[in-house]
Amino acid sequence: MCLIMKKLLVNIIRGLIVVLSKLPLKFHYFMGDILAWLVKNVMKYRYSTVLVNLARSFPDRKYKEIDRIAADFYRHLGEIVAEAIWFGGSNYKRLYESGLVTVMNQEEIDDYFLNAPSMTVLSTHCGNWELMGGFLGYRTLSGKKVAIQEEQISVVYKKLSSDVSDEVFKRNRVAAVERVGTSCEVESSSILRYTVKHKDERRVYIYPTDQAPYWKAGKHPIGEFMHQQTNAMLGSVGLACKFSHSVMYMKMKRVERGRYEMTLIPICRDASQSSPEEIMRKYYDLLQEEINETPYNWLWTHKRWK
Repeated sequence: MCLIMKKLLVNIIRGLIVVLSKLPLKFHYFMGDILAWLVKNVMKYRYSTVLVNLARSFPDRKYKEIDRIAADFYRHLGEIVAEAIWFGGSNYKRLYESGLVTVMNQEEIDDYFLNAPSMTVLSTHCGNWELMGGFLGYRTLSGKKVAIQEEQISVVYKKLSSDVSDEVFKRNRVAAVERVGTSCEVESSSILRYTVKHKDERRVYIYPTDQAPYWKAGKHPIGEFMHQQTNAMLGSVGLACKFSHSVMYMKMKRVERGRYEMTLIPICRDASQSSPEEIMRKYYDLLQEEINETPYNWLWTHKRWK
């Protein structure tokens, strides 16, 4: 597909998302429920993967409990799509007034950000990870804004195989960013060079960390996670250790439909005082705790234990 056609297709899809986003969030949830039913019961999208993941992660649960968690997961998956479309045409004022996400510990975030060379945030596929781009536009429990500025945030991502999908998702995830025409996303293959270039600037690096290791990233065993031997990628925490970043875990708790609580939980103030393996072990302990709290609130369709 030529470059002009790709740009045209991206603009058409983005335009459609923007138009749809003007509809009330309740409408999107209604459509999300229909989509969730179709995906689970008609398409059966990765249904066997979901059941296997759940059964192995919760070996003491009975089949009915596993089935109920699976049903709740697919319903939540529909919500994720609904919220992502609504978010795609949003702005700071609309995000704030919606109360969709509340940042719970603004003072602690400021402390870990302002008292370190930079901050590494290890995110997950809990809650709705597509909403991270609105981080600075959400309400805080304290009522104050966090000390972080837009231009100080870098979100690390893995490029999708489809150029069109990659561009659409990138734009949607930063739809609420006020720096029109710019992006805070950095492709994972470029993050080492990017971090070295910006090592003298105080920044926030956000990494989605709970995937199966990319084939080029190396596999590092970190022990058991959800009752299964697990390999992890250590690149994010390796850079944090090298440059003495503070490290925090991003918890995104779904309280109810249309309401999330985001808490950045401290892992360490100076990563250079720990090993990458120690930091990653703490990360997976926190992730396991979060999953056990709300079992449906994780992306069970991904093949984490390949």
